[in-house]
Order: sequence, then structure tokens, then C-alpha cells
Amino acid sequence: MIHPKNDPQYILLPANPWFIALSLVVAIFLNLLPWSRMLALPDWVVLVLLFWNIHQPRRVGMSIAFGLGLMMDVHHANLLGEHALAYTLLSYGAIAIHRRIQCFGIVGQALHVFPLLMLAHIVPFIIRLLMGAPFPGWIYIFPGCIEAFLWPFTSWILLAPLAPQRRAADPDDTRPI
Repeated sequence: MIHPKNDPQYILLPANPWFIALSLVVAIFLNLLPWSRMLALPDWVVLVLLFWNIHQPRRVGMSIAFGLGLMMDVHHANLLGEHALAYTLLSYGAIAIHRRIQCFGIVGQALHVFPLLMLAHIVPFIIRLLMGAPFPGWIYIFPGCIEAFLWPFTSWILLAPLAPQRRAADPDDTRPI
């Protein structure tokens, strides 16, 4: 067994923009499924957006978060801008602490992103209450907890050994990367 202090740290290549776009499109399609609103399912766009804000903040920033938020507002037929505001605040928070989060293990990362994930669900919740909607119950913010539990899975999928950022630019059998 490898001691945690001797665990190899991989130097990741910059992620391919096509891979980032594909992962965001898949997350959008998962959010567009008809049963995603009926059950307390996670917001897949929030998870993937948060991941890319932490790992590639120069490629996926607040403008992309705002655009994705508007797209989700239109899809859910909500007040235009509530998801856009929530995604933009999530993106800002993730970019602000992206270097700190990467120093932790996967469980530590999940604990650090939990408040950001809760913020992404509390902002539309508060906006709806301020606009006069009836109190929907606390189950409305439950997906934030599910997303925190799914953070290790999301990180594993997007940083899988076959992901484009793990491959060397010029493969060689003598290098570990």
C-alpha cells in the first residue's frame, strides 16, 4: 500500500476545450430529462460547472456560468435570471478558492464544495420566496447534499485515466504520466 505522503501526484495537461464542452452538454441533457424536476435529483450542470471552475478556471468562467443559468431558467420556465445568478455566484466562489480546494483529498474537496453547492440551491429558493411564491419546503435544497456526495464520482469521471488531461502530449513507455 502506498503511504499517503508518497502518493504520486500527476501533472495534468490543460483540458481539451472539446472535452469540457462535451461534459457540459452531457450535463445539460441530464438536466433536461423529464423526471429531473419531479424527484430530488442533483443539478448536473452545477456539478460539472463547479468541477471545471475549480480545475480550469481560465476556460470555464462566470460568463459561461451565466449563460448556462439562463438556459436552465428558460428550460424550467422560472424567473429569468435566478439560476443565472446562482450559477454565477457558484462560479465566483469556486474560482476564488480553486487553488485551496485542489490541495485536499477528494473527501476534503467534497466538504469544501458543499457550501457552494448549497448556495447554488438556496439563491433560487430565496428569490422565489421574495417574489411571493409559497414556501416549497426544505426538500428543495436537498439536492445540494446529494451533489456533495456525488462530488467524488464526478471528479473520478472527469479525471479518469482515459480523460484527455491525463494523457501525455508525446507518450513514452519510460514516463509515468
